[in-house]
Amino acid sequence: MKVLVAGANGHTGRLLIQYLKEAGHEPYGLIRKEEQKAIVEELGGIPVLGDVTRSDVGHAVKGMDAVMFAAGSGSKTGDDQTEAVDRDGAVNLAKATEKLGIKKFIMLSGMAAGEPERGPKELEFYMKMKGEADEYLKATELDYTIVRPGGLTHEAGTSKIKVGDKLESGTISREDVAKTMIAALQEPQAYHKTFEMIEGDTQIEDALKSL
Repeated sequence: MKVLVAGANGHTGRLLIQYLKEAGHEPYGLIRKEEQKAIVEELGGIPVLGDVTRSDVGHAVKGMDAVMFAAGSGSKTGDDQTEAVDRDGAVNLAKATEKLGIKKFIMLSGMAAGEPERGPKELEFYMKMKGEADEYLKATELDYTIVRPGGLTHEAGTSKIKVGDKLESGTISREDVAKTMIAALQEPQAYHKTFEMIEGDTQIEDALKSL
């Protein structure tokens, strides 16, 4: 299927492009800068220029079978960028997806999104914005999956995870997060579901079937 990845130049976004291609999908990478095109192409994706912080990103979504939001403002930006990208950007992309009649939307959120008091003080506003984006998505008619990983690492993935509504804090490799988001595309049991995830003992596909 044709899958648009917002935030394709990020760490997890690049993995999504790579793994989507390896799985036989046709990945499109939504990027903001011309100089980022080569990175998407090297990973096997088709670059699409656009900015989720602009209200209309319909040109990027049009013709897709599914959309993934993996964009983030980054740890070095202020609250204004967190609000613009992590909340409003996700909402803009969900709006465009629903407007064009595309059903499947995978959201990369974060553990404790919507419950910032559960996370570190310095991430409180970030988690609040993530939570508001998630709540918007839940209210749409989209077949959404909201993935809320614990602390992200660059370690090699094991394809084994633990999922649940609310988990104790833990870590998870970006590789396994990307693989889980891709597996959720074609697992009906993951539709209309929100779950936290950390490294565990259950194969990704089995974990999603248990939701």
